[in-house]
Amino acid sequence: MSDADTCTAVGPGCPVEETLYGYYPNLGWNAFFVGFFGLCCIINLALGIRYRTWTYMIALCLGCAAEAAGYYGRVMMNHNPYDSIGFQIQICLLIISPAFISAGIYLTLKHFALTFGESWSRLRPAWYTYIFISGDIISLVLQGAGGGLAATADNGSSTQDLGTNLMIAGVVFQVVILSIFGYLLTEYSLRTYRRRGQLSVAATEILRSLKFRLFAGGVMVAYLAIYTRCVYRIPELTGGWGSELMRNEPEFIALEGVMITLAVLMLTLFHPGICFPVLGAKQAEKYAALNRKDLDAESSVEMLPQGTAYEPYAHRSV
Repeated sequence: MSDADTCTAVGPGCPVEETLYGYYPNLGWNAFFVGFFGLCCIINLALGIRYRTWTYMIALCLGCAAEAAGYYGRVMMNHNPYDSIGFQIQICLLIISPAFISAGIYLTLKHFALTFGESWSRLRPAWYTYIFISGDIISLVLQGAGGGLAATADNGSSTQDLGTNLMIAGVVFQVVILSIFGYLLTEYSLRTYRRRGQLSVAATEILRSLKFRLFAGGVMVAYLAIYTRCVYRIPELTGGWGSELMRNEPEFIALEGVMITLAVLMLTLFHPGICFPVLGAKQAEKYAALNRKDLDAESSVEMLPQGTAYEPYAHRSV
């Protein structure tokens, strides 16, 4: 009978089955995730600077960097499943990194409301950022603190249990925040669609554009992928360390790795700098000025005497 707590490498008396996961993490999949998230971090950094989507860039870059480092920890565990440093890296970073990616998604609702109309929004646009980013930070702190405690505590200790409970609380809180966001996003989208005839010319052009529809679809896919991952994490953690679900690598790859890969792919491939430029600082000012011109033109039409034709460019004649 081996004592896994004293083992430092696989060998006689220290079989891989006695490790927390009970397997050698798959080198191919984990190396792929390291490369994918590392590449997406670089791409989002370049696109963020190019289109000045600063907050979105920071959220995605932090999330991708944490994911890449987390999976590198699993690559280390492929060489040695008893590697405590590799374990600590992956348990801490993979639990918190989706919170950064979620922050990028939360930013979109604010800019949807600013673009298509604040009057149909349940909250002032800025409050979406305040509420959901604050909730994301709380979730991040709970999961990060819990992951740190669980990763460094002795197996079966009260400290490890505390860390696990904090991680569970953080993930559950993240699911609650995601659920509220999903409801508000769906509600605002339906209100906008029903009143699409009342949008300004600039807003109507954006709504009808293929790029915006790809961006909106990408955000929805990313949201559902992260939501699926968070729901998966709850029973995985509540089952306890070394549980059957925690030892099931194919499910981990599918519901953790692939889901976050899909989310990052959508948010990078349909980057707002390309598909929804008003989210970036460079285009937001131009759009605001254009939208004001549309509103001024509409007001001018309403003020004309009944039966008078409106000629928008007549005043430009020389």
